[in-house]
Amino acid sequence: MNKELFIKAITRYFAGLILVCLLLFIPSGTIKYPNGWLFIGILFIPMFIAGIIMMLKNPKLLELRLNVKEKETEQKEVIIGSAIMFVSGFVIAGLNFRYEWFILPNYISITASVVFLIDYLLYAEVLRENTYLARTIKVVDNQKVIDTGMYGIVRHPMYLVTILLFLMIPLVLGSIISFVIFLIYPVLIIKRINNEEKVLEKDLKGYKAYQKKVKYKLIPYIW
Repeated sequence: MNKELFIKAITRYFAGLILVCLLLFIPSGTIKYPNGWLFIGILFIPMFIAGIIMMLKNPKLLELRLNVKEKETEQKEVIIGSAIMFVSGFVIAGLNFRYEWFILPNYISITASVVFLIDYLLYAEVLRENTYLARTIKVVDNQKVIDTGMYGIVRHPMYLVTILLFLMIPLVLGSIISFVIFLIYPVLIIKRINNEEKVLEKDLKGYKAYQKKVKYKLIPYIW
């Protein structure tokens, strides 16, 4: 086991866990925020399991997923926009619970949690299909075009799954106001995809042929 990679992964994991806890429970004014704990459970338990599996089975993929240093200017803007969305969305969800503004029924949160976990399985499947999936826009040495599985339906299944995942978060947290904030994410993803396609067309051999084979970027028969 790569000790340095393990330390980096576990540090990022607990830093993320602490940050989410702070963003949710400080605004809520209490740790007795059931929806907050529900979200933390369905996010961080599968994340821990997925991290262990990648560490043992594919440490190179884990290393790619941990790299967040983006070189593309447009992608940096997307990352900043996403960060602002997450922080404001979590804080508003906590405040929503604290002041009981518009709290969604429990059945919506439970349903959203089930959808979230299904999306997480799809997320894992996309990672299994494409071991070149970094969190930054770049083409690595000997990278090949993946055109099987979900990649045979749309060119960016990871982003489709991620949108579904992220839109479930505010529903799990019980906040319709946060859901409105999270609606900015699909817009950010469209911006990211358009820039990513330009990079892949230029740097990834065979990508233009793949674009002709799989016509839809994100949603089948729509776009």
